[in-house]
Amino acid sequence: MPSARFPADAFFVIAGPCVIEDDDLNFRVADHLARVAERVPGGLIFKASFDKANRSNRGAARGPGIDEGLAALARVRAHSGLPVLTDVHLPEQCAAAAQVVDVLQIPAFLSRQSDLLAAAGATGKPVNVKKGQWMHPEGMRGAVDKVRAGTTTEIAVTERGTFFGYGDLVVDMRAIPRMRAACDAPVIFDGTHSVQQPGRGEGGSSGGAREFIAPLTYAAVAAGANGLFLETHPDPDHAPSDGPNMLPLQSVGAVIDRAIEIWSLCRR
Repeated sequence: MPSARFPADAFFVIAGPCVIEDDDLNFRVADHLARVAERVPGGLIFKASFDKANRSNRGAARGPGIDEGLAALARVRAHSGLPVLTDVHLPEQCAAAAQVVDVLQIPAFLSRQSDLLAAAGATGKPVNVKKGQWMHPEGMRGAVDKVRAGTTTEIAVTERGTFFGYGDLVVDMRAIPRMRAACDAPVIFDGTHSVQQPGRGEGGSSGGAREFIAPLTYAAVAAGANGLFLETHPDPDHAPSDGPNMLPLQSVGAVIDRAIEIWSLCRR
């Protein structure tokens, strides 16, 4: 495993289920990803959220919560040997999460929350900040500066699409080189949330256009993305959260392999 979580000179991947589930599911996904990780030059980080705090509906599945969720992630880490990542939503969650996980992530909807960004940076852990769906690429410089004001030295930024009218997102591939130049940080492409269709799923939940994950992912790598963020599940259609925009577990390896080929070709 490379010492850097977000290497600038080696393709890397963040992947896993949207939300933490039971050990059987978590270990099944982690075991599969650990085998894929052997082919990823810059390493693979397992991701899962302990709380989906920005659900569309009050009764939507949110996850096990911070205490149970961090314990589950610690078990995934011990079982698989993979580094682990989770979202944080409040400043007071950062120190506790940093005791367990290898990487902290700031959700897109919270990418301008000054206290949260500062608290994540103060942990010294690598931090991935997702670009808000309403922000222009250069607008992420402020978010990165807030994290860098702490002790964190390793930061990445993630492109995950921009609002396109109501209930849809569009990806502007120009954002990848622009964000890297503005933030002086590796840029990750979130291939799964970029195809999300907010509020257009069953019962007002988020929908998605899964068929576009692979082509957008390949285009982003060709445009210069340093790494990928991909949510995956053995049975996305019955996943508790974000199923319509997740890759089936059996497909994720092939998508990553093709992305690595494109990354290598574009850097010859």
